Amino acid sequence: MARILVPPTPLSREGEVDAERAVRQDPPKLPHMSETIFSRIIRGEIPCHRVYEDDLVLAFLDVSPLAPGHTLVIPKEAVATLDKLSEESSAAIGRALPKIARAVLRATGAAAFNVLQNNGAAAHQAVAHVHFHIIPRLDGRGLGIGWEPMKVETADLKALGEKIASAAATETAKG
Repeated sequence: MARILVPPTPLSREGEVDAERAVRQDPPKLPHMSETIFSRIIRGEIPCHRVYEDDLVLAFLDVSPLAPGHTLVIPKEAVATLDKLSEESSAAIGRALPKIARAVLRATGAAAFNVLQNNGAAAHQAVAHVHFHIIPRLDGRGLGIGWEPMKVETADLKALGEKIASAAATETAKG
């Protein structure tokens, strides 16, 4: 069940963070992967301004926002890129994003927003943990986008479309 939360204050015990009391009764167990700031936030070792949490998803305010209300939405599953995310976590993110976006719009008064998700360093991913940015557009603040479309031949589009469709069918058959 989803809960709207106030920011936790981690409690210390002999210099260690008590993640169980700071985050929830049963903190999630992260799969073994390289440590990121997000895995530490999930465990309650680093405080954040939580705005949404359920069993699979956590959302909190970005500490370096592009606009007021800039929110990060992350799966609790520790994987670096979207293509590695499980079906279960993918579905949970898909259910949470619209709810959180509506909450950001309502709270900020913004009428528009961007959702940004980067995969890999070459795509400007700064933290190696899947995350989505909900960035409201307010008073000229928000995400600026440079979009330079390329010219492409119809035959090339057709060939690439068929190749992607075949790969998608293979992924679907995997389950």
